[in-house]
Amino acid sequence: MNATLRYQIDLIFTLTQKDLAVRYSNSYLGYLWSLANPLAYAMTFFLVFKVFIRIDMENYAMFLIAGLFSWQWFSNSITMAPTIFIANDSMVKKVNFPRSTLPFSTTLQDMIHFILSIIVIVAFLLYYDMKPALSWIYGVPLLLVLQFFMVFGLSLLLSSFNVFFRDIERLTNILVMLLFYSTPIIYSETMIPDRFKLLLYLNPITPIIISWRKLFMEGTLDPLFLMLSAAYASGAFIIGYIIFKKLSWKFAEAL
Repeated sequence: MNATLRYQIDLIFTLTQKDLAVRYSNSYLGYLWSLANPLAYAMTFFLVFKVFIRIDMENYAMFLIAGLFSWQWFSNSITMAPTIFIANDSMVKKVNFPRSTLPFSTTLQDMIHFILSIIVIVAFLLYYDMKPALSWIYGVPLLLVLQFFMVFGLSLLLSSFNVFFRDIERLTNILVMLLFYSTPIIYSETMIPDRFKLLLYLNPITPIIISWRKLFMEGTLDPLFLMLSAAYASGAFIIGYIIFKKLSWKFAEAL
């Protein structure tokens, strides 16, 4: 293995391990807290839409869980992205290392949390007399790669811009909130009138969320949603990397 590549892999492993240790330091429940947030959301939306409003949807709790865990990965990584270089300013200014490993390790640790949360999704499937499909063998790795590069690309973009424009952090929080309600997580895409479907699919996270839910609940992958997800992931990564390369040499000075 190339020495430079080995160094980068070791650095990513060390940063990811450090971030996980810091996140759960002095915490008795540790990783379980990462499950508490989407489960609390699912319980709240289930009570509102299934118990009170009585939305007509079968297995609605499973429907919510199948979308919320993948959304949590996206949301956590994107909301943290603007502060990545700022929070590690001393390291960026004093140590010579590939700066992209910082957003990479943040995206990776959130992906690890998502992978571990699949155990909860399986438990819900069994509760609803459903079971994982053989398509998970290739479907899960494929969607993991697509979502990883989408999130990593957006993290590069946001973390780079926020070094110079600190309002990006606040704007990102607002946009993530808006994206949540414009993404079919608490409602199905089939409920959207046809005249608004185009707007729905212009949301870059929509195809990947739908793909995860179809894979978990039906064991299928829609080629159209896969192509859209691949297009958004490629676009986010390419644009994010280009912006990062253009701005990264000024990070130490700006910080």
